[in-house]
Amino acid sequence: MQNPIRVLTVLLTVLFVAACNLPRGAAIQSEIVAGQDEESAPFSVVQVSRSNINDLKAWPVTGWAGHYHWFGGQHGPKSNVIRTGDRISLVIWDNQENSLLTSSQQKNVSMDNLLVGTDGTIFVPYINEVFVRGSTPERARSTIAEQLEVVVPSVQVQLSVTPGLDNSVDAVGGFASPGTYPLPNRNYSILSFISQAGGISSQLSNPLVRVIRGGNTYEIRADTLYERAAANVVLRGGDKVLVEEDSRYFVALGATGSQQIVPFDREHITAIEALAMLGGLAENRANPEGILILREYSQDAVRIDYSGPDKRQVVFAIDLTTADGLFSAGKFHVNPGDLVVATESPVNSVRTIFGLIGSVVGVGNALSN
Repeated sequence: MQNPIRVLTVLLTVLFVAACNLPRGAAIQSEIVAGQDEESAPFSVVQVSRSNINDLKAWPVTGWAGHYHWFGGQHGPKSNVIRTGDRISLVIWDNQENSLLTSSQQKNVSMDNLLVGTDGTIFVPYINEVFVRGSTPERARSTIAEQLEVVVPSVQVQLSVTPGLDNSVDAVGGFASPGTYPLPNRNYSILSFISQAGGISSQLSNPLVRVIRGGNTYEIRADTLYERAAANVVLRGGDKVLVEEDSRYFVALGATGSQQIVPFDREHITAIEALAMLGGLAENRANPEGILILREYSQDAVRIDYSGPDKRQVVFAIDLTTADGLFSAGKFHVNPGDLVVATESPVNSVRTIFGLIGSVVGVGNALSN
């Protein structure tokens, strides 16, 4: 029978040789930042603290513009104005016996679907072209009546407007009932429009509302639009509104409560909020001194001074065991595309080794017995 002590010695030797490659759930911080001091290192390591957090906020943003750009809008009158492409319908009354417009049997005449041309006019018999673009329906009616009175002294005019494309808003997509909706007045807010379009589709997560106006695109998260009264802006004719999912995300790996691709559920997410979204740090595994955020900048963002990164790839390190680190993590923003890594505590490997030693010692004792 083999000497139990010899067997125990062999087992311990094998254990220590294999200890360097013990299976772990996450990398250790020293492994990720190994070689950081070498001149040829492709990345730099920046310790996030209250002393540099304001400087870091001024660095170029990555993954998006850095904020969503929304617009303001003054509320206007309840009445609408006539625009090119609208259709005008007139009903004209004349009680004269020898009327130029009506017959003896019918004292009114209808003129439907008069198109407002590119010059802003409509054609009305006996008074020719009448400029109506930019006028309210009541003002246009009064103008037409005044000009008709020259040839029809007792005339009365009724006017109605069917809005054209320049007086309508398109619900392009992301709504329960997409389509083209006429503006009822110049005080038509975006929330009223969303309601008329059937609301935002329930199939969209983290919806983002976009308004295309002319050559500009404005964006706001739907939850922010609902929360801020000032964001309920007035729409204009020709606006196009669509709702899409907020495509921003960050990736979480390491000793956190979960490892996944995490969508942005708000406009800005701090490092502390990101960890909370992941369920915090894994108990007995994570190294709170080694929270790393890996980010890649464009070459144009690289700076020789501290106004930006000195290399394209940057590892931001946060120590959550100090008040300085905790306050800094609450102000440091995670950017779309960032990789958030909670490194594993090196103590965990030591615990594993001692656990295995205890198992081997138990085997050795069994052999001795």
